[in-house]
Amino acid sequence: MEKKVKKDPSQMRHGYTTGACSTAVTKAALTALITGDALEEATISLPIGRDATFTIEKYDISENAVSAETIKDAGDDPDATHLAHIISTVSWSDVPGIILDGGTGVGRVTKPGLPVPVGEAAINPVPRKMILTTVQQTLEEFKINRGVKVVISVPAGEEIAKKTLNGRLGIVGGISILGTRGTVVPFSSSAYMASIVQAISVAKASGCEHLVLTTGGRSEKYAMGLLQDLPEEAFIEMGDFVGFSLKQCKRQGIKKVSLVGMMGKFSKVAQGVMMVHSKSAPVDFGFLSEIAQSVGAGNDLVLEIKNANTASQVGDMMSAINNFDFFNKLCESCCHSAIKQVKGGIEMETAIYSLKGQLLGRAVGIESIDEINRDRG
Repeated sequence: MEKKVKKDPSQMRHGYTTGACSTAVTKAALTALITGDALEEATISLPIGRDATFTIEKYDISENAVSAETIKDAGDDPDATHLAHIISTVSWSDVPGIILDGGTGVGRVTKPGLPVPVGEAAINPVPRKMILTTVQQTLEEFKINRGVKVVISVPAGEEIAKKTLNGRLGIVGGISILGTRGTVVPFSSSAYMASIVQAISVAKASGCEHLVLTTGGRSEKYAMGLLQDLPEEAFIEMGDFVGFSLKQCKRQGIKKVSLVGMMGKFSKVAQGVMMVHSKSAPVDFGFLSEIAQSVGAGNDLVLEIKNANTASQVGDMMSAINNFDFFNKLCESCCHSAIKQVKGGIEMETAIYSLKGQLLGRAVGIESIDEINRDRG
């Protein structure tokens, strides 16, 4: 069997954001509305300080409006919006100035806490500024002094949005027009981290004081079963970004945080690792064996744990002998690490589940390091 060769990240192809695509088609549509010329390409300035040229795939020209379309290229990034058709329809308006709105497939904001006001199209501040600036510059270039209306549409946007966090954030009817750089960096963490910040902001604005941070969809499902009194907004998938998410909760004034996950990642959190990607740091099996010994595990089992291959294997060993004090103590250590990370000020709890959804251990109501009877420095 031929071994799959991993791409060097430095050799991966960058793509363009929905914001950059929207700006380019807006420029093309407005130019065609003014001149009647349907240009094959449109060049715009990106926030990172360089220009980018986009192919215009299609025009729809009438007397008072022009639509221009491009296909979003996300490069080598596994972006949900890759190959989406982005359309801008530009028309003259009797109202002075520039009106910018979203059409089919562009979401609308229904919850507070986002950088776009409730009721408006989900076109984020940087893309909004890019589009408005480009329209103004184009009008000035052709010495036009008329009101303009711009409507951004993404025909498949509502379907694409199902693959994003928009529904949880209260953005309904389609995708968001995003991008602070104008380019998409393949496998960049920045977009995911930004979504965590937004999710915390929406939860806070909705009145949530208790948030639940999970490592993925499966642990979120288990968390929702455990904490059924909390609204959907309170549940946030932090992925591997434990420390980052906790700090954002502290920064935004969240009073209580529950961590819900499984042995693999939470064994790392318990030992103080706050970025729990598989390559971030090894599991400390010596640390796990110490916890096992402290809750009565025999010498042979302690030695097995020291020589284990995975944290999940350790979990299987301890659950096989019904020693759930081990998991409770591991949860306490996760709370300890979290409180230490944010320097206090948040009440913590942690729950660890098996892959099949069995609650293995839990620690609740921990607000300070002093409440944990283990000296870890």
